[in-house]
Amino acid sequence: MNAITIVIGALCILAIAYRLYGTFMTAKVLKVTEDETKPTPAHRMEDGQNYVPTNKWVAFGHHFAAIAAAGPLVGPILAAQFGYLPGLIWLLVGAVIGGAVHDLVVLFASMRRDGKSLSEVAKDELGPVAGFCAGLAMLFIIIITMAGLSLVVLGALERNPWGTFAVGMTIPIAMGVGLYYKKTGNLKLASTVGFLLIMVAVAIGPYLQGTWLGDFLTLEKSTLAIALPTYAFFAAVLPVWLLLAPRDYLSTFMKIGVFGALIIGVFIVNPTVQFPALTEFINGGGPIVAGPVWPFISITIACGAISGFHAFIGSGTTPKMINRWKDIKPVAFGAMLVECVVGVMALIAAISMQPGDYFAINSTPEAYETLGMQTVELDTLEGQVQQDLNGRTGGAVTLAAGMTYIFTEFPAFEKIASYFYQFIILFEAVFILTAIDAGTRVARYLIQDFFGNFIKPLKKTDSLVANLIASALASFFWGYLLFSGDISSVWALFGVSNQLMASIGLIIGATVILKIANKRWYMLTCLIPLAYLFVTVMVGGYWMVTNVYLNTESAGYNVINGILSIVMLILGIIILVAAIKKWIALWKIPQVELVKQSEAEVA
Repeated sequence: MNAITIVIGALCILAIAYRLYGTFMTAKVLKVTEDETKPTPAHRMEDGQNYVPTNKWVAFGHHFAAIAAAGPLVGPILAAQFGYLPGLIWLLVGAVIGGAVHDLVVLFASMRRDGKSLSEVAKDELGPVAGFCAGLAMLFIIIITMAGLSLVVLGALERNPWGTFAVGMTIPIAMGVGLYYKKTGNLKLASTVGFLLIMVAVAIGPYLQGTWLGDFLTLEKSTLAIALPTYAFFAAVLPVWLLLAPRDYLSTFMKIGVFGALIIGVFIVNPTVQFPALTEFINGGGPIVAGPVWPFISITIACGAISGFHAFIGSGTTPKMINRWKDIKPVAFGAMLVECVVGVMALIAAISMQPGDYFAINSTPEAYETLGMQTVELDTLEGQVQQDLNGRTGGAVTLAAGMTYIFTEFPAFEKIASYFYQFIILFEAVFILTAIDAGTRVARYLIQDFFGNFIKPLKKTDSLVANLIASALASFFWGYLLFSGDISSVWALFGVSNQLMASIGLIIGATVILKIANKRWYMLTCLIPLAYLFVTVMVGGYWMVTNVYLNTESAGYNVINGILSIVMLILGIIILVAAIKKWIALWKIPQVELVKQSEAEVA
């Protein structure tokens, strides 16, 4: 099979899904066309700080940049261990039936409740017990996510003045774009100039080597571990239009541009898929993912198919920016499908490599020796990028190496292969950083919502003091984990907890649909993906606890991880039980009366 077949098929499926299923979800299930006369929370509660009506494409750029972090880049690459077929099927089916629906209903549910966080929405829709459990789970997950993503960035920017300069320059550039757009309303000119300035910053980067500025920006991990949460603090406090939205919007150009180039490259080169549909590791025992293909295909590939992290953005910054109700289709449903394309292209970058080369990069040298494989093109590729690639696990290096491997089919490309490789490493760092700043802002909202129940002044989002305290706490929590490095021992928890968070989002979406839809069977749009995902999470969590965390013979033996996993699974069960009780009670009410009650609730 050739890669072009996969790309064309995936693009056609996603385009049809957006046009048909996306329209069905927004027009029929959520009835957003009936809400067009109603102002969105961004208009009703506009404060110039958090609630700001925003052009739908700027909102799309922010939302996509915030949700598309390391997951769609790394997850599909790691899942290639099982062969190309499981990952491809889960990306397409999971994104259309699960991820796009999840993101859409979470954003809609939050907007119905004035842009509240998902924990607050859960409290309103399911009751105080479910709301408390959801808030605790969300706070736990977001802190781990921010610290874990930042660890990836530390590796990319450590002693890398080029990357640090380019990433750092996106901050003043974005602020300039935000100020200019706020003053003139000229989005096209602001976007064009901002994008060109970012490209100039990237181009200047290599020439910093050996200069005073280059030496100043050659930072160690310990320094970066302080700088990142410090930046995140300011990103969470400053008005959303000044830094967060324009920076994410401009970063989206870079993200879509890189993968657009990869798509064009695949069409021109049409590389052959070197991987089999299924490998010998589908039953478990692989060097990258120890577990079997199910449930771990759906846990390894989170973002790109369905991800609970998206619920933080969909009930955090984005609902406070939506200008018109109908904008939720391109912003939520559309951004998720674009992220799926990113995941598909990352998978292609991995499976276009020789399996021996792929496993040599993603396995430790000791594990690779036991596989009985031989490298094929890896030595040549290392010479082209001027870097040792063996044993660079984690997926990020594989994406850069895989994209470089595809483009080396162009004869003239070999001369700039090392530059291209470093550019992709930089691109991945920017990809992740845009999620960190938005995620920290969301963590601030969660802290205000959760702890504001006990400390009332903290709940006031219009209070500068409350915002500063919550932002400082959010940055400190994940910054401490980042600086200490302890988060690396619990990173494996993220896969299970992330999909558990997605289950919570679908539970709330199903509840809202039951209340507002004209036909109760529309609830199946959430219940079908929920049933699969919840069972997957429970099985995956149980497997990790029994086979890894609490298995004294396992290299990953860790009692704390085991306890945290058990607590997370129990929280999920409590929320589901509360939801089922609520559904049974709502089902007894005639649908016409239920719709009227629901409208009165949010009036």
